[in-house]
Amino acid sequence: MRENLQHPIFQIIKDLADKEQVECYVIGGFVRDRIMGRPFKNDVDIVVVGSGIDFATKLGEILHTKVAVYKSFGTAMLVHDQINIEFVGARRESYRSNSRNPIVEDGTLEDDQNRRDFTINAMAYCLNGDRYGELVDPFNGVGDIEERIIKTPLDPTITFSDDPLRMMRAIRFATQLNFKIDIAAIQAIVDNAERIQIISKERIADELNKIVLATKPSIGFKYLFDTGLLKLIFPAMQQLYGVDVIDGRGHKDNFYHTLEVLDNVAEMSDDLWLRWAAIMHDIAKPATKRFDKRVGWTFHGHEDRGAKMVPKLFAELKLPLNEKMKFVQKLVQLHLRPIVLAQDIVSDSAVRRLLFEAGDDIDALMMLCHADVTTKNEFKKKKYRDNFELVKQKLRDVEERDQIRNWQPPVSGEDIMQLFGLGPGRVIGMLKNAMREAILEGEIANNRAEALGFVLKRGEEMGLTAKNNVLL
Repeated sequence: MRENLQHPIFQIIKDLADKEQVECYVIGGFVRDRIMGRPFKNDVDIVVVGSGIDFATKLGEILHTKVAVYKSFGTAMLVHDQINIEFVGARRESYRSNSRNPIVEDGTLEDDQNRRDFTINAMAYCLNGDRYGELVDPFNGVGDIEERIIKTPLDPTITFSDDPLRMMRAIRFATQLNFKIDIAAIQAIVDNAERIQIISKERIADELNKIVLATKPSIGFKYLFDTGLLKLIFPAMQQLYGVDVIDGRGHKDNFYHTLEVLDNVAEMSDDLWLRWAAIMHDIAKPATKRFDKRVGWTFHGHEDRGAKMVPKLFAELKLPLNEKMKFVQKLVQLHLRPIVLAQDIVSDSAVRRLLFEAGDDIDALMMLCHADVTTKNEFKKKKYRDNFELVKQKLRDVEERDQIRNWQPPVSGEDIMQLFGLGPGRVIGMLKNAMREAILEGEIANNRAEALGFVLKRGEEMGLTAKNNVLL
């Protein structure tokens, strides 16, 4: 296994460990990824049988680099050659039922491996003397990698009860690596699901985002649903599940539809917030679901209701309430618009309005709408997606001609006040709105000369008289 420890930093650590007569091991994700042939992510965890802080401090002196010490956690970190190296003393942990904060004591490598979350993360390479590069794998992590399965080193019920966030981590690793979760571990998650509520929402959100960013995020959401975690951490998404039938007519299951849209987006983009827009795009369908004997099931206004729900849901999930949230909100609000355009003859004014409202997010919106076509009817799917291509071309043509994206009025409110000798007031807003509507409807071109002419004429119709001809 020495070939997996080629970077010079491991030899430097070995020399110091041998000199200090301290057992030293690289453990966790680095070992797992080396065995799996995954890319090196520049994060290395080192377990020292003794004081990890003391060892890191001595290594920092050798490397002439700063060491960050976290005494409350018993860890230290330094950066060398763009590699983040964290040191911790080998330890054993015990937990209280009402907290995930462990009681920590010094321990052996065996103790440290016992407390690890999963067998694939409990493997270690020795960094000492003749054992340099030897793999220490007491729980057959290599075999579990070959079997593509997530298992816990010890009884999963104890593992998940001790630290309930590990339930989310199990699902996250299964999603990222496309592994299965061991049946005993799944049952333990079901049995301990309620304990997720002692974990901070921020830490849950971090794991949730990693699931969302996976190559096929639906894997994780199906696990969250099946184990009962989803209804506890994101009940609004859980409520999308199920099909109601009246008079023999049902609607599609909006939970599984949402997962399909999410996977479709994931195939096209790594953008976390575009993926969240896919998750949220139909979030208000349960609240807007109605049955009409003539047309069947309807969800009228779910885009407006959904957009209103986004800030509250982001706050509950501890997701950012900044421009990222507003981006998701905008896409939820507009996600039906391109679909309507794709079904009908596209007018220039409809395209202008969409460009005006979407701005620079128009490309993301079109990607979401493309992903939203999940019909199993291949003829319908091809028809909708071909029509989307026509809409996208129309968007390009109109934007090139009219420059509506991120539109700025060619005549400002100050211009209007100067033109008619007015102060601020409702009339100024009325004229600005009329000018904007005229441009969006194609009655006038999006330039200053035609806009000024329009404002002057409309103002005169309202009984105003131009006081300043300098602008004309």
